[in-house]
Parts: sequence; structure tokens; C-alpha cells
Amino acid sequence: ARLSRIVVAMDPAASSSEGAAEHGIVVAGLDDNKHGYVLEDLSQRCTPDRAARILINAYDRWQADRVIGEVNNGGEWIGTTVRQTAKAMALEGARKSGEVNYRAVHATRGKRTRAEPISALDEQKRIHHVGLFAELEDQLTSWDPLVPGPSPDRLYARVWALTDLMLGSGKGKAGVLWT
Repeated sequence: ARLSRIVVAMDPAASSSEGAAEHGIVVAGLDDNKHGYVLEDLSQRCTPDRAARILINAYDRWQADRVIGEVNNGGEWIGTTVRQTAKAMALEGARKSGEVNYRAVHATRGKRTRAEPISALDEQKRIHHVGLFAELEDQLTSWDPLVPGPSPDRLYARVWALTDLMLGSGKGKAGVLWT
């Protein structure tokens, strides 16, 4: 399928300590028929700088249209870290410029409510996984919002990416972050 848009989304972790949630980092695309495609799951436990480098490398590799960062759990650090890391990577010669198109998104409703529209698109078979994403798929099939437990970080990075692509959220502050 020809993809008309690609985004890299992150559901950030509050900490990189052992036992903490991972930074959910997912790359997704949209084709001309309005089907969504999960292209890569890069989620992992790491420092904010490392997470920013993962995001930026994926943004460059996939020639993505934007990076999306959920700011409830991290506030301004995500955009600031992405901007500073992009600038540092450009100075290191790891990328051509310090620019990254970034959108901050803010969750105003519960996780279950935010996931329902994407779940409906899954049921309509309008979302496809390009490859096997075992840990992501495990979260998709085992997370129960009524049972206390760890945050479904991969699942929510997927929700943010596909919401932006397929539901045209249009919310949040979008713009290019420059060096």
C-alpha cells in the first residue's frame, strides 16, 4: 500500500528505572484508502534523551510527517528534549538539520475512552500490522482497563499515532521545532 502520511508517536514513561513502564514508541502510516498500518514498535525503557533519539531516528528513517508526544505524564520535557536532541544530532552529523515537526497531545479522557475509536477501527479491519509485534499485540489482547496494573505504553503510543492519522485529532500544538 502507498502511504500518504506517517507519524511516530510516544506515550512517555515517568521514569527509566528498573520496573518502570516503557516509553511507548510506535510508527504508523495511513494509505490512500484510509487504512492504518503499524510499521514499527520501538518501545523500550530508557532515558528521555535515548527516547528522543529513537523518535528522531524513526522520524528520519520513515520520512515521517510528524512526531507526536503525549504530554500528560511529561509536560514540556518531551518537546524540549526532542528539540534539543535534534539539534545535538545535527551538530554530531547524525542528521541533516535540527528540525522536527512535533505535535504535543494532551489526554483529557480516560485510557479506555481514548482507545475505543481505534478499537472500533480494528474491528472494521481498517488497521493492519506490518510484521509481528508480539509485545504490542500482547498488550492489545490482554489489557483490561478495569484491572489495576502497569500502563499499556505500547498500546497507547499506537492509539496516539492512529488517532492522529485516522481520526484527524487536530488537537494539540503542532509546529516545527528548530535549532
